[in-house]
Amino acid sequence: MQQLSCDLTRCFLCQHCIPEWKELIAVKKKTAMIKKGKPLFREGEKVEGIFFLYSGAVKIHAPWTDGREMIYRFARGGEIVGHRGLGGSAIYPISATALEDTTVCFIPNDFLETSLKANPSLTYTLMHFYATELQRAEKRMREMTHMEVKGRIANALLDIEEIFGRTADGTIAMTMTRQDIAAYAGTTYETVFKLFTEWTAAGTIVTSGKDIRIAQPERLKGLAGR
Repeated sequence: MQQLSCDLTRCFLCQHCIPEWKELIAVKKKTAMIKKGKPLFREGEKVEGIFFLYSGAVKIHAPWTDGREMIYRFARGGEIVGHRGLGGSAIYPISATALEDTTVCFIPNDFLETSLKANPSLTYTLMHFYATELQRAEKRMREMTHMEVKGRIANALLDIEEIFGRTADGTIAMTMTRQDIAAYAGTTYETVFKLFTEWTAAGTIVTSGKDIRIAQPERLKGLAGR
């Protein structure tokens, strides 16, 4: 990881911490650049702290069936990564990999725990974050269990667009491989490729390489049951 200087104005912890602690936070935390394709942490590694994303994007994933992987979540600048490793087990149950060059702030466990005990505002904010993440995880579980594959892929595209937004020409503002879309939808690359060919011919989506534009969002919403 390329070590960077600390920027208190972009730090989640600093934004929710008492002013007197900001200088101490600057000493305790580490700010680094993670290159595209490189891991923040890997499944099975020891949990030593939590990551706050300044900028960029990461995928949170784990091995699935037949050598494939499952993507549980995407995170972008302003969000938290690595919280699944906190709590009971001291080992990460998942991995996190940068989808693009990503700047992160790392806070070690001991200092995070001290901050939570001393700062009710930070504790309250993180409690809401965990509650929201639990709701999202439960929703994803229902979708994976009950939704047909077309609906899951449609839902995946809509989710990715919501998370990363669109460029000026309407293209999803994150270059996403078909393999990652398949991993997020809980299906295979071949199924995504076949369905994208069908949707492109029907004018539902427009593709150019890895770039995707949703031309008929209402059709995808219908398939996803939204």
